[in-house]
Amino acid sequence: MSSTGRHEADASVAATSAAEAGAAETSAAARASTALAIPVAPPGDPATFPALAAEIRELARERNAVILAHSYQRPEVQDVADHVGDSLLLSRLAAAARQSTIVFCGVSFMAETAKILSPTKTVLLPDLAAGCSLADSIDADQLRAWKAEHPGAVVVSYVNTTAAVKAESDYCCTSGNARAVIESIPRDLPILFLPDMFLGLWLQRVTGRKLTIWLGECHVHAGIRAADVERWHRDEPGAELLVHPECGCTSQVLEAAGDDVHILSTEGMVTYAERSKADTFLIATEVGILHRLALKAPTKRFVPVNREAICQYMKLITLEKVRDSLRDGVHPIEVPVDVAAKARRALERMISIA
Repeated sequence: MSSTGRHEADASVAATSAAEAGAAETSAAARASTALAIPVAPPGDPATFPALAAEIRELARERNAVILAHSYQRPEVQDVADHVGDSLLLSRLAAAARQSTIVFCGVSFMAETAKILSPTKTVLLPDLAAGCSLADSIDADQLRAWKAEHPGAVVVSYVNTTAAVKAESDYCCTSGNARAVIESIPRDLPILFLPDMFLGLWLQRVTGRKLTIWLGECHVHAGIRAADVERWHRDEPGAELLVHPECGCTSQVLEAAGDDVHILSTEGMVTYAERSKADTFLIATEVGILHRLALKAPTKRFVPVNREAICQYMKLITLEKVRDSLRDGVHPIEVPVDVAAKARRALERMISIA
């Protein structure tokens, strides 16, 4: 790694020196520590939720607004949204929305993506502190320096990145379409994949492509380990295991994968659980998805493999903040025109593929 703090990984081990790997680990630990230190407001009194939800719906009608919520949001925020989904679904909905205002109940990079795809619309993020430890693992300067070390490489950026990083990318992807994006690129072209190393390593395995991978990680998914899965497999031997490819356990799970193991995006988990004949599922992702799974498949049972897999950033938005966002027009998201134009190219390439 050079002084810019860059890291790469191959299919089995980090392709860095011990010192470099240690620096990456320290950086990831620092981001996780920052996230864990964020004060998250308690749920509040559920008795107030119906009145708040009614007020929000009326404000949304008056403001010609659509409310989008990620599957990791608080249950009451998911319930008031017009649409709930993962990054890919919400990206498409943001682009297609007929409303003039989008209230994005998610994190900052998602709101930026909505603004990039809908530049003439007002995009509001109810809490500007809603960031992402994975997106924070690389910035545009680091990416430009990394690209300079690999001239001619195609840059594929996970959607969990800032607008400035997307602008330096050739393609974006989500966990739901990453495989299709990688497979669409001619096999003779080298690929730089960023920033999630676990998703990158999984992609290498399922596509057979050699990727040069940035050593970034989501502090929540990285904390879901193989031991968590093994413990619940012992306790729930008949359950099907649904694993997000960002999880720190993904590589180990794949080594012993059977017919009851499925590596899926958050949206893929919901769809699979609805259609599967199984009645019990082990869920390896952020626990916010359990609410949506229970709504979509109420007769089935969902068990988190790690009950502490909670994203503090995703829990910052409350019903009160959604109301205030609509009522007061806070907080509008803006992306510089030149950055948005370059980032839109990478996003539109993604959407055209899958």
